Amino acid sequence: MAKLHTPLCDLLGTRLPIIQAPMAGGVTTPALVAAASSAGALGSFGFAYTQPEAMQRDVEAVRALTDAPINLNFFVNTQPTPIAPASQTAAIDAVAGYYQALGLPAPAPVRAPYAPDLHAQLSMAEDIRPEVLTFHLGDLPADRIRGLRTLGIKTGGSATCVAEAQHLEALGVDFIVAQGMEAGGHRGTYQRNPYEAMTGTLALTRLIVRAVKIPVVAAGGIMDGSGIAAVLALGAQGAQLGTAFIPCAESGAPRIHKDSLLAAREDTTMVTEKFTGKPARGLANRYMREMQSRNAPQLAFPAQGTLSGPLRAASGKAGNPDFLAMWAGQAAPLSRALSATELVATLEKETLETLDRLAALRR
Repeated sequence: MAKLHTPLCDLLGTRLPIIQAPMAGGVTTPALVAAASSAGALGSFGFAYTQPEAMQRDVEAVRALTDAPINLNFFVNTQPTPIAPASQTAAIDAVAGYYQALGLPAPAPVRAPYAPDLHAQLSMAEDIRPEVLTFHLGDLPADRIRGLRTLGIKTGGSATCVAEAQHLEALGVDFIVAQGMEAGGHRGTYQRNPYEAMTGTLALTRLIVRAVKIPVVAAGGIMDGSGIAAVLALGAQGAQLGTAFIPCAESGAPRIHKDSLLAAREDTTMVTEKFTGKPARGLANRYMREMQSRNAPQLAFPAQGTLSGPLRAASGKAGNPDFLAMWAGQAAPLSRALSATELVATLEKETLETLDRLAALRR
């Protein structure tokens, strides 16, 4: 029987060259990570906003379910210069009406710290010793990467252009995630203007594969086995899928987010900074359109995320899509209501079928 296998599988210790993308904000629950890993993919936690103690609890919950490899992912470069309360007036005024519409108390100035301490998060990760650790929105120092590898932890970083990929290779990472412009969630760009680093997944994957010697994982707009086969044909050794896993029962995404993905009939996504202060792609809604159209003031990342947080939480709880950050890639209409186990099995089957169909074209 044919098997879907690349050298990346041997590197990461997985059965399949598929990564369930790390998605922060509660989407990647222990149940989702455990199910994806148990099914043969690499289950990943998005720990961008998670404190070390909660990280430990989540990983312990997964370890109670499976001993398959897992990935812990972190945002880097998340601590801007402290923002004085007096300078926040314009950003607060821009969202005050939305707070009122949802029956929330008036927004207050955002105070530091704006995100968990990365050093503390990484120290906990070193204690946990996951099989894989990845990072987004920047890089880690070469000595930190060497230290992780000394502990037996494989490392990977996101790149949205060739220069970032070559930089990561020079730092010593084990693999690179090539994030195309179709991808949902935050753009990982950190060496260029993110709006100028919008190369599509297919083009970016091929460019990076030719520019580096380490394995490349393609990400962005991949929702089924045909997409996986396409990036493997371009030289990628694996595919990372995020949006495809959001509708899964094990996902922690709000019901309205899942339903909106399943109801999508065309590409209705847009890139906005108005939720967090950094460009991110999601299903377009009232908040995104109105804030973009009037170029509303915003705080620096990730302080803007703290300011919009109550809106997002209340909107999700009420089943109201207007003020919820429903991160999604451009192929969202291909979403399916499957369990994580069923999804991974379906992706494997579809990829093998696509590869067989392509092989049959040879005469």
